[in-house]
Amino acid sequence: MPLGKGLSSLIPQIKPRKVIHKENGQGDGARVWNIPLSEIAPNPEQPRRNFSHQDLEDLVASIKKHGILQPITATEKADGGYELISGERRLRASQIAGLVTIPAIVRSATQQEKLELALIENIQRQDLNPIEEAFAYKRLIEEFGLSHQEVAEQVGKERPTVSNMLRLLNLPEEAQKALIDGRISTGKARALLSLKDEKEMMKLFHSMIGQNITVREVERTVADYGQKSRKGSVRRDPNVLAQEKMLEERLGTKVQITKVGERGRIIIDYYSSSDLKRILEELA
Repeated sequence: MPLGKGLSSLIPQIKPRKVIHKENGQGDGARVWNIPLSEIAPNPEQPRRNFSHQDLEDLVASIKKHGILQPITATEKADGGYELISGERRLRASQIAGLVTIPAIVRSATQQEKLELALIENIQRQDLNPIEEAFAYKRLIEEFGLSHQEVAEQVGKERPTVSNMLRLLNLPEEAQKALIDGRISTGKARALLSLKDEKEMMKLFHSMIGQNITVREVERTVADYGQKSRKGSVRRDPNVLAQEKMLEERLGTKVQITKVGERGRIIIDYYSSSDLKRILEELA
């Protein structure tokens, strides 16, 4: 999809079918209807891929006892039927519980809005793992042309938080899987990213799996790796290390500072044309 196309690509409206019972009319705005579950397609923009079986079972039990307390959000499809925007756990649990219909707020939405609303709901419920969240941010940037700042404003996060979540996608696949499974924390994953060499990164990753070590200990180990990788070098100035970390937090990418006397160099990594453009905007 070309950048920004989803911004103007509204889903056409169709008249509600007679089988739908309108609960609460609100003119042309949001409407709450009881929709047949069989007519609802999943949201293709859903950022969440992993659903806990136990969580679903608990929700099924609650629905059987109390019903649906919060409507899902859906949009009408041009070719008939409905498409989910947010509330996939409620939809799945209702299907398991054997419900025939589900209350839904029906509204129009662009492709971008579908992704944003599903992302925001999952973030608020803390349902996404770090990699799912990072991929959702990446899609908003690459498919809809949003800047890191615009993504942050849309989802209610600080801009450095969005940038640092995106950095997690630079982890090797094995480390990403460990982050998804909860075997390493986001803090430890970010510390790993401070290493410039992937072999060193994976060596440290394998050494810390299953070990009860803190983020600070991982950061100290990363600093030691940096010393060993520079033959004949002395211990790096902790002030320079702190400045590197500050710039990495600010720019959301790897940064290396080399200093000789009063002079030195700053090396800033980027991973795509859009990433370079973002960094240049940050530095402007």
